[in-house]
Amino acid sequence: MQRTAHDILDEPAPPADERVAYGEHPLHVADLRRAGDAAPLALILHGGVWKAEYDLEHTGALSQALRGAGISTLNVEYRRVGNGGGWPFSLADVVLAVERFRPDVLVGHSAGGHLALLAAKKTRTPVVAVAAVSDPHRWDNRGVEAFFRGAPPDAGSPLRELPLGAPAVLVHGTRDDTVPFEHSQRFVEAAGPEARLVALEGAGHFEPVDPQSAEWTAVRDAVDFLCGRSSSS
Repeated sequence: MQRTAHDILDEPAPPADERVAYGEHPLHVADLRRAGDAAPLALILHGGVWKAEYDLEHTGALSQALRGAGISTLNVEYRRVGNGGGWPFSLADVVLAVERFRPDVLVGHSAGGHLALLAAKKTRTPVVAVAAVSDPHRWDNRGVEAFFRGAPPDAGSPLRELPLGAPAVLVHGTRDDTVPFEHSQRFVEAAGPEARLVALEGAGHFEPVDPQSAEWTAVRDAVDFLCGRSSSS
């Protein structure tokens, strides 16, 4: 039986090794899972249309799976619409976390992929953007207006902020009915050699972040590639 979004997002993950703070706000926290002293560090950003009801628990299983693949993870929380976030505060939180922890790579899913791409631009950190909202001006979702409190500014669009100045791998299912695959296609075409596209034929929005799916290994491989642990993504 095919797993639903509810199955994937609400599946509990084993507890993290430690919850650490990166700022003064109560939501400035991250769940740390260590893979070893020499392991690369990935900073993980959950999605959820930037809304408060979606939190870091939704990327707990992905964080645990990456740890199992030899990658230490920091699953980061940030302010969202409904708990003090929105534009530009959510991005400011993410940048603060990146500057605090200095990860080797950023990994963001959906709206978290949007923030990961923009944070990569600001910090020059390699990024894996999974089913990312890379072109909010062309995303037909009411969450865009709520997040930006109106139309998105150019500074809020990863596509319009190109070049990033950091290598990027965009992983996207070709049958994603939440964030269309064309978001990543357009981004990579515009980005040129600093970005590459991993198209997951027939996959939807959530399979790439579900460790029980075959597609999640594309995220693992992209992290390995950007950390110099493999020759291709």
